[in-house]
Amino acid sequence: MPLRRGHGSSMSQPGVLFDVDGTLLDTNYLHAVAWARAFRDVSPVEELPDMARIHRAIGLSSDALVEKLLGHPDDAAVEAHSRRYDELRGRVEPRRTRGASALLRLCSDEGLVVALATSGAEEDLEWMLPALGARDAVTGATTSSSVSSSKPSPDIFATAAEEHGVDLRSAAIVGDTVWDVEAATRLGVPAIGLTCGGLAAEELRVAGAEEVYEDPAALLAAYADDRTLLAGLGGGG
Repeated sequence: MPLRRGHGSSMSQPGVLFDVDGTLLDTNYLHAVAWARAFRDVSPVEELPDMARIHRAIGLSSDALVEKLLGHPDDAAVEAHSRRYDELRGRVEPRRTRGASALLRLCSDEGLVVALATSGAEEDLEWMLPALGARDAVTGATTSSSVSSSKPSPDIFATAAEEHGVDLRSAAIVGDTVWDVEAATRLGVPAIGLTCGGLAAEELRVAGAEEVYEDPAALLAAYADDRTLLAGLGGGG
């Protein structure tokens, strides 16, 4: 989904590809609770995965998460998660992670294409984009409906780069899961990990992250001080 024009050129430009859930929006634990309730709705007790396993699978597409945790596809579980997540989201408005809006704006102001790559569905953008509070800084968003393979396949990041004019030779990927980092590594793009999604910094580093920060605010501070690889991507203005 394109949202605004790029920086005055039809050519690919330096940019940043952002994961959304857990990276820019504080939603991972809502998803974990929703999945736990969904599995209780449709699965035998002996098949129920514990919350720790569910949390560590967040970031995969719904189909991939179900197959990883149950060992087989289950469309009913996917549908139950959507229903349970909508219930939770109606009670607890998803919050931006600390510094998310300011980071998106700084990247845009520095001349970078800002593209979102989310494992969510196309309809999720209707609430995700307003929740981010920086819609005008985002060039475009790509969802799981645009690709056939989910993370850790790099397809969603590669597709987002193609759709929104990001030059992968001058790009970085920012995410909060090992799936994001592994996808970036397969694509040959440096990954920046954030621990605000609930994983430890060491896990993200072992997966291949070149830099790890607590949250977007910490990455923003590093950017302002030229201490992150993001600072070397844009041309300014």
